[in-house]
Amino acid sequence: MIATSPGAAPSAASTDHRTWPERLSRPYPLVMGVLNITPDSFSDGGRFLAPESALAQARRMVSEGADIIDIGAESTRPYGSQPISADEEIRRLKPILSQVASLGIPVSIDSMKPAVVTWALDNGATVANDVWGLQRDPDMAKLVAERHCPVVIMHNRDRADPDIDITGDVAEFFSRSLQIASQAGISREHIALDPGIGFGKTPEQSITVLARLKEFDTFGLPLLVGASRKRFIATISESEPDQRLGGSIAAHLIAAKAGARIIRTHDVWETLQALRVATAIWDSE
Repeated sequence: MIATSPGAAPSAASTDHRTWPERLSRPYPLVMGVLNITPDSFSDGGRFLAPESALAQARRMVSEGADIIDIGAESTRPYGSQPISADEEIRRLKPILSQVASLGIPVSIDSMKPAVVTWALDNGATVANDVWGLQRDPDMAKLVAERHCPVVIMHNRDRADPDIDITGDVAEFFSRSLQIASQAGISREHIALDPGIGFGKTPEQSITVLARLKEFDTFGLPLLVGASRKRFIATISESEPDQRLGGSIAAHLIAAKAGARIIRTHDVWETLQALRVATAIWDSE
């Protein structure tokens, strides 16, 4: 059973220590809760920078039924984020990571820096989430292979190009990343692919990727989709990031219907409820 109301005691799923590759067979996608301990993330920058606030939010997501918590200490928003050093990233993580890892569900580290991922894996994280898909730093694939940890390979671009075939670009990127992973010795069963909604894409391209998710089935790997509060929603229905719950859920249900197996969201309870109800209806068709 999973938690049946926000704030309820952690569910059996929430105290399951297995990593996500071992739990992907359930009827509806796993839910990855977002925990940004940054001052400049696009949606919740600064809200959870204080360790006590971050830990309270992690506990809330666990109680709401999150299957994974994804912790990021450097904003990777496409516009306006400030790069920071590995030392600063680790400084932000130190007061909180091990405590979050002790809550009983897998923790992924959202970082493009091998030094940060190494530190995080040594301190309780079990999954690497690389927003540059093993292509930004050559040491990342080696690290993941050596640690035998699950990894999320996300598509990214330095800038959006409205003139390209975006699904073709994503597919080519995944192919390169998977070649890197294979050469490093990363097991395919440890890999999930993330098409990177909102990263290196125009809003229209993000919509196209969501509409054509089935094209990535050819890779035979689980898809992770994170459309939560993304800017493309506001181009359809004008809204600020914290007003995009409805659009986020709509995008995530479409992704789930197309076969996505992990959903990354800021709003765990609402997303999980929507996924469970939609799956029950689909199963009754």
